[in-house]
Amino acid sequence: MDETDHQLLSLLRQDARLSIADLAHKLSVSRGTVTNRIAKLEDQGVIVGYTVRVRPDVQRSDIKAWMSIAVEGNQSRTVIASLLGEPNVATLHDTNGRWDLLAELRAENLQDLGKTLERIRLVKGISNTETSIHLETYRLS
Repeated sequence: MDETDHQLLSLLRQDARLSIADLAHKLSVSRGTVTNRIAKLEDQGVIVGYTVRVRPDVQRSDIKAWMSIAVEGNQSRTVIASLLGEPNVATLHDTNGRWDLLAELRAENLQDLGKTLERIRLVKGISNTETSIHLETYRLS
């Protein structure tokens, strides 16, 4: 990838609905160049999809929480597989430091969140957890 590809990706991250003509104008290249570069980035798996960002306060799940997870020994793969099957785990991140994993949890209400926490704490291989309820987001990247 060259600088033009990086600039193209930056523009698409800001607004994936920009037209090919607008992208070409902003990059000072032809529309054909933009079309070819997007196709190449998609074919190489650099661009894996396009999405819509929704304000957190209008999303279906009303409660969002972050769970830090410590894993016993070398059971990370088993724990990750179990957590990926948990419907209220929105995202799962491998981390370093005190905690091994960071899970973003989504729940309809506090009761639903409580049940989710109970299920996760029963996963074999999890030695400790710490959960914080998400209150507000100040910046979306």
